[in-house]
Amino acid sequence: MNIINKTSINSLGYGFISEKYIPKGEDEYYYRDKQNRSGIDYRQLTAYEIEVLVRNRNTSDDWNKIFVSDAFNPELVKNCKFYGLVRIGKLEPFCLSFSDLKTPVGLYNSTIISCDFGDNVVIDNVHYLSHFIIGNEVIVTNVNEMVTTNHTKFGNGIIKEGESEDLRIWLEICNENGGRSVIPFTGMLAGDAYLWSKYRTDDLLLEKFKQFTQEEFSDKRGWYGKVGDRTVIKNCAIIKDVWIGSDAYIKGANKLKNLTIKSGPEGKSQIGEGCELVNGIIGFGCRLFYGVKAVRFIMASHSQLKYGARLINSYLGNNATISCCEVLNSLIFPAHEQHHNNSFLCAALIMGQSNIAAGATIGSNHNSRGADGEIIVGRGFWPGLCVSLKHNSKFASFTIIAKGDYPAELNVPIPFALISNDVSKDELVIMPAYWFLYNMYALARNSWKYLDRDKRIERIQHIEYDVFAPDSVNEMFDTLTILEETTGKAFYKKTETKKKYSKEEYAQKGKELLTEQNKIVDELEIIAESFENSKRKTILIKVKEAYSVYTKMISYYGINQLIEFIKLNNFSSREELIKAIPPGLERNEWINVGGQLMTTSTVDILRDRVRTGKLKCWDDIHDFYTSEGKKYDVQKIKHALASLAEIKNISLKKLDAVTLSSLLQEVIQTKEWITESIYSSRAKDYKNPYRKMVYESFEEMNKVIGKLEDNSFIQYQEKELKSFKKEIASLKKKMKLK
Repeated sequence: MNIINKTSINSLGYGFISEKYIPKGEDEYYYRDKQNRSGIDYRQLTAYEIEVLVRNRNTSDDWNKIFVSDAFNPELVKNCKFYGLVRIGKLEPFCLSFSDLKTPVGLYNSTIISCDFGDNVVIDNVHYLSHFIIGNEVIVTNVNEMVTTNHTKFGNGIIKEGESEDLRIWLEICNENGGRSVIPFTGMLAGDAYLWSKYRTDDLLLEKFKQFTQEEFSDKRGWYGKVGDRTVIKNCAIIKDVWIGSDAYIKGANKLKNLTIKSGPEGKSQIGEGCELVNGIIGFGCRLFYGVKAVRFIMASHSQLKYGARLINSYLGNNATISCCEVLNSLIFPAHEQHHNNSFLCAALIMGQSNIAAGATIGSNHNSRGADGEIIVGRGFWPGLCVSLKHNSKFASFTIIAKGDYPAELNVPIPFALISNDVSKDELVIMPAYWFLYNMYALARNSWKYLDRDKRIERIQHIEYDVFAPDSVNEMFDTLTILEETTGKAFYKKTETKKKYSKEEYAQKGKELLTEQNKIVDELEIIAESFENSKRKTILIKVKEAYSVYTKMISYYGINQLIEFIKLNNFSSREELIKAIPPGLERNEWINVGGQLMTTSTVDILRDRVRTGKLKCWDDIHDFYTSEGKKYDVQKIKHALASLAEIKNISLKKLDAVTLSSLLQEVIQTKEWITESIYSSRAKDYKNPYRKMVYESFEEMNKVIGKLEDNSFIQYQEKELKSFKKEIASLKKKMKLK
């Protein structure tokens, strides 16, 4: 049986906060007055104004509770019911228009309970408007219910006075079992969510994070909902406990409940038809359209949900787009794309620059014994059409997975690889360095694209989009060791089946064969161990070519950063360069913290400062991100120099003129190869007969997909190569190198 409570009509609009929650010496409007920063001087109505309001079919439980500005025009208020304290700003005989909507200023056909209005607002046909502060030139029309409760939290995971802990909202990210849950808060960055979900054995750290979040917001009751200046809301059903910034556009939403919607001139957020959003935080410049469903979620700035997407118990990073599909219990770093109705992502940590194809099922727990499995993937994760993965699985950076149903858990530490499931031979096949060898166009373009599309205004975290960075380069070094060991083992298995060798001996022999690019490597069956939780073989292919290109790419990364080091310090001689190279360079370990790369030692320092109270709130942590981000370019150079010294087996402190000149010539050759590979990998699409067969002529194909020579990205790369060559020539001349 529904419990229907009866109270006096005179109570409507009053008693918003129970007396026990009102600060001593204050009234129930205390927090409302703190929130209202309009600067408008309100006064009581005159007798004439009351007469006009009554004539226009308006009613109030107490006309003395209606306050207005000096520029108030009572003729612009018609057929409204007022309850409680209502304050109305300037009303002038204008029309406000936005897009195709044009409507007169004023309050019409609405029930209004205890609200404040700025200047020249439009409130029309709002059936129930309660406890909101409305800014200047706001349009709200055709809304069924727009209400704020006294315990509103606007999507933040806090609890109010008198509430029990079990009412706190948690985001169960990365794991369906709730074992990595975090508390959402306005302004939460992907790095915050990562640190909180990752270090689960650090009890003091977790407690500090919870404390920071609770202290970030008032636990007092009585805060009003807000609609910022110039926001437009039309044709919506239910808006409850929502804080909306300025310049937002909300149309046709079914239900918006317990939300913060950040919006402003720097990033106008939009919510469209059929959306149902509950318990969430939406960042600046976000767009949500056409039947989106989101519950317990955070959308970082300039991210999008479209076409019926479902986002539940998840964090979606900056500049990301999800369309149509379903995403549950996931932490997604910036620059993620997922556009297809039948793709599914669950219980996953996706570290950015990712693209999930149609039919991909990533992280379903239906093929395991419990709901506690996880998928962890590095930057640049691209599972292909109809890829199905099993918990638990883990992948290195820039992994592409070919279509297939992968029957067992995977742990593939090789970056830039293509993973295939060979059903005919019942083998897992991995091609290391696939992106470099066969799809350089997509790899380079995506790196450029994500940087170009980064629309963040507040760049607190320094997001790394370059494919050549400390995380991916460290993985390439690890892969060289794997290739050496597996190649040496395969060689001895083929040539000396009875004798056993140590791991070091396998690696030594493999390095010899691969460095020499010995053709015998092509004849070996090279098997990787512990990549898949099964008894079938994991075959590594194109190992000789991969070893060579990994070595080339590490060297390219190192030399490029050496050039940046020279430019940064404006060295005019080799001697100056050598003197400035830091002693004791080390290729240290790095962690992807929400898209920002940090050394392991830096993350340890951050955690220690939180535990010891040196970092006292989330703003302090965000300042730490910013501070470390400013150091990143120099740290990256040091890592690259250490990588260059290691891959070349040289001491940079003893760098002679011949070697330096040779390195600069090498980087030009590699840049030429990359530019040519970008062109050739795209040119394949123009030569493939199955691509061409849908066109009657080559001219028709060019009309449809554009001419290869007109490709703007290829043109950009060719210009960059020319500029790079000139830069190196100038550098050589300046440093008196041949």
